[in-house]
Amino acid sequence: MIVGLAFYLFAAVLLAAAAMVVLSRNPVHSVLYLILAFFNAAALFLIAGAELLAMTLVIVYVGAVAVLFLFVVMMLDIDFARLREGFQRYAPIGAVVGGILFLELLLVLGTWQFASEATALRAAPIQQGGLTNTEALGRILYTDYVYLFQLAGMILLVAMIGAIVLTHRQRPGTRRQSVAEQVARSNTISLEKVPVGVGVRALSIRRPPEPELEPRQLAPDPHGQGHGGHH
Repeated sequence: MIVGLAFYLFAAVLLAAAAMVVLSRNPVHSVLYLILAFFNAAALFLIAGAELLAMTLVIVYVGAVAVLFLFVVMMLDIDFARLREGFQRYAPIGAVVGGILFLELLLVLGTWQFASEATALRAAPIQQGGLTNTEALGRILYTDYVYLFQLAGMILLVAMIGAIVLTHRQRPGTRRQSVAEQVARSNTISLEKVPVGVGVRALSIRRPPEPELEPRQLAPDPHGQGHGGHH
């Protein structure tokens, strides 16, 4: 009874958060709703007994991918109002692509069939000496699907490199730190020799020497008299 109520609660919050990811106008709010959806999906995995998938979803997707999305959205200076200007122009193309994807999902779900032994295997407890969920998934990933697993890692690597390149692009007016220029200055540190037993009070706080100003050229007197002459 409690497990069923928890399942429906987490499932309802997951569906609501997933809808708000798409419907939210603020991209930062969309990423936050995405993190909420990941947490609820992890709770559903725990209820189903897939603890490895739940921890992977929290650690990898919430702790790395979603936080990376949030940092990229907040650091990139994107004018979202300008991006929404062409929404109506590209809406028909987006509707066609979305319709095609929806039809493909219907075809997949229409031909989906559960294995006859799936219910029996789900209800059967893990025997002593048998494989755990983590070990079984590890063997499947690194034997049957090792190439697809490596391909997914390469896709994530390319996405990470793209985010770094977009963030560190050269923008006019950006102030950057020059460590070499700061270290090269000689008037930033003053070395003082303090006698033993005198203490800190003997030190006088001295300002760094002011840079010498070049002498300003005086304009010639139109009357032929210098500034030091008598009027």
